[in-house]
Amino acid sequence: MITFLLCLAALVIAYFTYGKYLEKVCGIDETNPVPSQTMYDGVDYIPMPRWKVFLIQLLNIAGLGPIFGALLGAAYGPVAFLWITLGGIFMGAMHDFIAGVISLKSNGQSLPEIIGTYLGNGTRGFMRIFSVLLMVLVGAVFMSQPAELIASNVNLPSLEVQAFSGMSWELISVLAVILVYYIMATLLPIDKLIGRIYPLFGIALLVMAVSILCILLVHSDTYIIPELTSIDNQITNPEKFPIVPMLFTTIACGAISGFHATQSPMMARCMKSEKQSRSIFYGAMISESIVALIWAAIGMAFWGGVEGLNAAIAEHGGSAAKLVNVITSTTMGPLITSFVLVGIIGCAITSGDTAFRCARLIVADMFGIGQKKFIKRLLVSLPLFAGALFIIFALPFQTIWSYFAWCNQTLAVITLWCITVYLFKKGKPVAIGMLPALIMTYVCSSYIFISPMMFGMENRMLAYILGGVLTLVIAAAVHFKARKG
Repeated sequence: MITFLLCLAALVIAYFTYGKYLEKVCGIDETNPVPSQTMYDGVDYIPMPRWKVFLIQLLNIAGLGPIFGALLGAAYGPVAFLWITLGGIFMGAMHDFIAGVISLKSNGQSLPEIIGTYLGNGTRGFMRIFSVLLMVLVGAVFMSQPAELIASNVNLPSLEVQAFSGMSWELISVLAVILVYYIMATLLPIDKLIGRIYPLFGIALLVMAVSILCILLVHSDTYIIPELTSIDNQITNPEKFPIVPMLFTTIACGAISGFHATQSPMMARCMKSEKQSRSIFYGAMISESIVALIWAAIGMAFWGGVEGLNAAIAEHGGSAAKLVNVITSTTMGPLITSFVLVGIIGCAITSGDTAFRCARLIVADMFGIGQKKFIKRLLVSLPLFAGALFIIFALPFQTIWSYFAWCNQTLAVITLWCITVYLFKKGKPVAIGMLPALIMTYVCSSYIFISPMMFGMENRMLAYILGGVLTLVIAAAVHFKARKG
């Protein structure tokens, strides 16, 4: 419990200290005009209240990550607390804040355009393609998972015939409903649908976390949270799943996630003042880290320790959704469990729709297509939805998720290097971005050589050496670019 409370306190304190420091580094000035004023279009550039923008940002970046990822990451032991806390403060929240501020000060530009400004046109071209593909991948993930949750928990008319890729017609019918919603959320002005329902799901996410926290505090004699006494890997098969890099990709949302930087420009277009940056960008990420910390804690405490959690993960086939269902139904009763289920489905859906919206904006920025007219938004969006449906029907979920996890953290690496160059060009402390960039570059580089989905090298030492070499090459290339540019 002491480790957990110290980490919780550190996250809260960081918002008022390190977050304040980053404001000074980035030169936040509430008198500067913002995109919602200078670029207003009634569709994507619309000023909204700070509390609403904060809750939308929180739902955009959270999704299922700080719940599912934290539960599975807790299988590594209390070292997960350390990664969530330090990663959230010095990597994730910094990453989200500075990326958001750069967009805010650049007319709400999408992430690939920002990266192109600081890392060159070649990187811009790569990022345009990479980001759109990642957004479609995210959309596919967060279309299929809530559909499966709904189809398996709601009594739908039974159709015994199997449809495409072994999917039941019940599942396909739910997918169709979610797809219709996604199309509406992607095409309508941001304040018409997203601005109205996101705050409700944001509140649900926070209520879920607070409920779990109360259970941990009130029933601390029953649910004992393990203390951090070492950074040993406590997962069932530590040889196959080493902490570096696997923990860093298992817990992404809650520590650092590249997906977040794609979402920040959408909120940069809705803010009323630069002064709102810390609460919306840094604050939303700190809130997500707190949510992840709580779910990691209940994961270890509910099953009597890390060993029990690992056994439960094996028993339920690695399904985090089933773990959540067991925890909530045991500790909260059927009514609250139903509320939690609705909240989880909402968290998933509210990351998928903004992924498609973000992809639309990236493509529009790429080709200079104005988005004020509905027909132009529709023409840009249709191929994105078609691509997501192809992924859902063509690939198994586990494959989709594995590639998404690596691509997500790779995007964080590129964004961190962009932030580093930005700080260098502004004459600010480069270490703020460079140290996280080096760490995450090494994580993603070593993942390439260790992950069974990629090279799957059994010689761990060689894999780590190759990851280090690749990290040095990338760092040298960015250094050369920063000096030259």
